[in-house]
Amino acid sequence: MNIALIAHDKKKDDLIQFTTAYKSIFFEHTLYATGTTGLRISEATGLSIHRFQSGPLGGDQEIGAMIANDKMDAVFFFRDPLTAQPHEPDVSALMRLCDVYSIPLATNMGTAEVLIKGIEQGLVEWRELRTKKEGDENAK
Repeated sequence: MNIALIAHDKKKDDLIQFTTAYKSIFFEHTLYATGTTGLRISEATGLSIHRFQSGPLGGDQEIGAMIANDKMDAVFFFRDPLTAQPHEPDVSALMRLCDVYSIPLATNMGTAEVLIKGIEQGLVEWRELRTKKEGDENAK
């Protein structure tokens, strides 16, 4: 699975703690992240992460493009709801794309726990089955 990791500044430590706790699960997947978040997670965990620009510089939009092109399977976006974000329209657009394309999105630690356990147990494999089915139909 392709998994995106994003965190606002005040939530980066939480996402690092989370990815450290579930490192063995994340290790099994292809990881993408916005700039600083990806660097900090990689340094803390040793996980291989493809890094995009930082969020305000277009990283959110780069991940959004992957979602729109059906190349992202899950998004962990630890948002800070108490601090105004200068790139809030980009954040809203990313969340909207997750809804449009039915991409599981965890925006806090509680939901992230449920999503990562679901990934571990294979409960998100419907994305792979859907992609395979669409490929079969296109081959006809």
